[in-house]
Amino acid sequence: MRLVMTEPVEKMERPYARRWWALLVLCLSLLIIVMANTALTVAAPDMTRDLGLSSADLQWVIDGYTVPYAALMLLLGAIGDKYSRRGALVLGLAVFGGGAVFGYLADSSTTVIAARAVMGVGAALIMPATLSLLAATFPRAERAKAIVLWTATAGLAIAAGPVVAGALLRDHGWSSTFLINVPIAAVAIVLAFVLIPPSKAGHHDRIDYVGGLLSVLWTGSLVYMIIEGPHFGWHAKAVAAAVVAGAGLVAFVLWELRHPRPILDVRRFAHRRFAGSNLAVALFFLAVFGAFYYLTQHLQFVLGYDALQTGVRMLPLAGAVFVGSALTGFLTPRVGMKWTVSAGMVGGTTALALLTRVDAGSTYGDFLAPLIILGLAIGLALSPCTDAIMGAFPESELGVGGAVNDTSLELGGSLGIAILGSLLATSYGNHLSDATAGSKLTASALDTAQDSVGAGYAVAQGIGDKAHALAAQAAKATDPQQAAQLKQQAAELAAGARQMADAVGSSFSDAVAHTSLVGAVILGIGTVLVAVLLPRREKPAPEVKEQERELADSAAA
Repeated sequence: MRLVMTEPVEKMERPYARRWWALLVLCLSLLIIVMANTALTVAAPDMTRDLGLSSADLQWVIDGYTVPYAALMLLLGAIGDKYSRRGALVLGLAVFGGGAVFGYLADSSTTVIAARAVMGVGAALIMPATLSLLAATFPRAERAKAIVLWTATAGLAIAAGPVVAGALLRDHGWSSTFLINVPIAAVAIVLAFVLIPPSKAGHHDRIDYVGGLLSVLWTGSLVYMIIEGPHFGWHAKAVAAAVVAGAGLVAFVLWELRHPRPILDVRRFAHRRFAGSNLAVALFFLAVFGAFYYLTQHLQFVLGYDALQTGVRMLPLAGAVFVGSALTGFLTPRVGMKWTVSAGMVGGTTALALLTRVDAGSTYGDFLAPLIILGLAIGLALSPCTDAIMGAFPESELGVGGAVNDTSLELGGSLGIAILGSLLATSYGNHLSDATAGSKLTASALDTAQDSVGAGYAVAQGIGDKAHALAAQAAKATDPQQAAQLKQQAAELAAGARQMADAVGSSFSDAVAHTSLVGAVILGIGTVLVAVLLPRREKPAPEVKEQERELADSAAA
């Protein structure tokens, strides 16, 4: 047995014998790039305290990863197709691991954001490479099953990130959540050479670099606008990004329509199956990322769970993803992807609708059913969509196919956090203003509390600390009248602290319910659109059928 796999998968006469072990490496690579985002959600409070991050700093610590990740995938996927898909995976793992070391050593907001951006570049190499290598390594009859396991891994990573981060944060600082990626990336690099056969397009013309750069321009500008506008206001930067994104998209489409070998043939979006699958992926991750964003906050701040406890309570979602994925493998061949995907999206809409019942008295039990239904929905809907998207591309463009799928996913997730996160913040601020009307809370304290649920509880804690300080002074006072006054003031402040904490919790719970309603409406409308778009009968794309005929002719010759 060779120590390093050197025989290209394209030259193998039979399916690669160790392809399921190779899939394990691809899933391991996928696991760390998804966990890099979900783990940060529970590490953010410690990082904010340690580095003194503002809300804008924290937002860009999170999204500094997203911009290069979403912007570069299409171009880097095409480069991987032409030169080496395994090489792109290994290089991406090395860049990702280097960025993680940089993040571990970071001691300021600027260096943490830079480290996250480097990790985003690595993820942009890894993500399309995992799907293109999967599609190249597995025969068509087994590809759907392999994609089911790939999708289930993404669902596991969504819930595993907080668990791993929570366990580390009990005994280590937030920087440990960066360092944990390094040994995993190192192991994946070694196993990639041992288990994954090299792969690249059998024939590939010169890369359309102009189209690739235009895709970087419009996608990067769009993601930047999505982040900047809703969170920080529609100032000059956000408006300029919107203009650049719109102009860049128009230029990209026109260029691709005229280019003889475009980096992405945009005519594919005229095929209902392809367009419907991309729309379903984007809308689903809009709902999933948006819901995950506010559910983890509710569990940590309102229900009082620590990071590890929060992660453990998200695990039912991961388990349900595996069950939903298994159901997909059984149902899709029998009823078709249209009905499986539609059922998954109905399930996601139902999960969000159940969250509209959240209120100040809600416990974890009220979140359990929505989490399980959402996990089942992810498993049902996403695997068939990913399989359909990858199936629309010929062998020479598998990296581009993976990049299209992953770009839809990332754009949907960015929109979910931006739209639902912005709506959550506005709704929370308005509810808190109403809940504290008539209280003695100062305008500056209210403004601080409205910034986030964490800031609201910090204000309540500050009032409580003042109450304790006055109580301590009362205990030391020698004048009985002064002691009585101090005790009365301390009691009033303590009552005010409790009222403030109650107001913050109830306001955030109401905001979660309101935001979930909007999310359910968006996903519900999207479900109807996807159901209309997806055809009843599944036909491979014309380019794929043509390539299959060419391969058959070559085999006959």
